[in-house]
Amino acid sequence: MGSSGRRDGRLSPVAIVGWTGLAVMLVAGFLAALGGLNQSLYGAPAFVERYLDAIARDDIVSAAATPGVRFDEGDLAGAGLPADISTAMLRSNVVDAGPEDVRVLSDEAHDDGRHTVTVSYRLDTAIVQTAFDVNPIEPLYGVLHRWEFASSPLAVIEVTAAQSPLFTVGSLTLDARATKTGDELSAFTQTTQYLAIAPAVYEFGYQSTLLEAVPVQAIVEPGARAEVRVDALPTPAFVERVQAKVDEYLVDQCASQPVLQPAGCPFGVVIDDRIVGEPAWNIAESPAVTLVPGETTFEMPPTPGLAHISVEVQSLFDGTFSTLEQDESFTLALDATVRPDGSISIQLR
Repeated sequence: MGSSGRRDGRLSPVAIVGWTGLAVMLVAGFLAALGGLNQSLYGAPAFVERYLDAIARDDIVSAAATPGVRFDEGDLAGAGLPADISTAMLRSNVVDAGPEDVRVLSDEAHDDGRHTVTVSYRLDTAIVQTAFDVNPIEPLYGVLHRWEFASSPLAVIEVTAAQSPLFTVGSLTLDARATKTGDELSAFTQTTQYLAIAPAVYEFGYQSTLLEAVPVQAIVEPGARAEVRVDALPTPAFVERVQAKVDEYLVDQCASQPVLQPAGCPFGVVIDDRIVGEPAWNIAESPAVTLVPGETTFEMPPTPGLAHISVEVQSLFDGTFSTLEQDESFTLALDATVRPDGSISIQLR
């Protein structure tokens, strides 16, 4: 005898209905699962959350590879940015802090398929709310949603590196002259634009033997343009080296000259009596070096010093001999710069 679901080798109507119902249930389950995936793992909010999570994990390569993040030439031109704008900051170990406590506030679907995903997050101590517009792109395997940012969330940070072309951001040291040519290379202050992943917190600064800059923090939101100034100022070691050069110059090149008016020096004396011995100079008080940023160099403003002369003289009035002991005040000003090899260049004014 055959199966109750078959008659003469054919499926009975009851079996057909059963198998059809099962197929419908399987298809419905698949579609429901697919819909669930498209609403969750492959939904617009999840796309935005993955981007923010990559920044928080300092996986900047993945964040920058997110569809819609990278600028093409047309995007750069449309934003008024140079085609050779630096991408040096688009790497790991540069971000000081990424978005934390991310929370999706809303997901608004539009008739054209675009979604506006509004999220809140914390950057350092600030609570920020951002609306990201994302567009659908070709589905994965033809069924799973994929997205791209309608406009790039990359930020532009304009860094002014004052008094030194070098600065640090995170663990990276950059040279603001990298994209410069010609006379721009010798400028005392350099300004350069950088593309930067956003939202994120960055810390800029600089530290070397001769120069240091107080760290500056920049909290950068998506699509923003931020300006940062890194002021590199002389360290105590820089001032000490210039002071040593000043002292050496005054003692070895000036006070060592046995004349009333040492050549190329900031002090001298005019005496009406006859000189009968070699004048002897010494530096009673050397000018205390202070350095402040100028237009093209670090400047030491006119600073007082005191030289002392001792010399045997004969009076033209009565012919008597005596030793003249006299202090002569003077001022000294100079310009100082750090050469590319790390040495110091000093120019007296």
